[in-house]
Amino acid sequence: MPTIEIDLAGNQLANLIDAAKNGEEILLAKNGNPVARLVAIDKPTPHRKFGSMKGKIWIAEDFDAPLPDHSSRPL
Repeated sequence: MPTIEIDLAGNQLANLIDAAKNGEEILLAKNGNPVARLVAIDKPTPHRKFGSMKGKIWIAEDFDAPLPDHSSRPL
């Protein structure tokens, strides 16, 4: 895991991002002290399409009906 000074990282940003995309972690340092870590994002979340489950699921008519009272029932 290489450590790069922030002042130098600006000039090499494209190369550092490519290294992170390839699985490498890069520490960014200020005055020799690590302050940040450059890593690749795991995986972009897929875009959700509204209505994509239409016709594939259903909700019962009584889905929000009160539950029976089970307070007298033993655990």
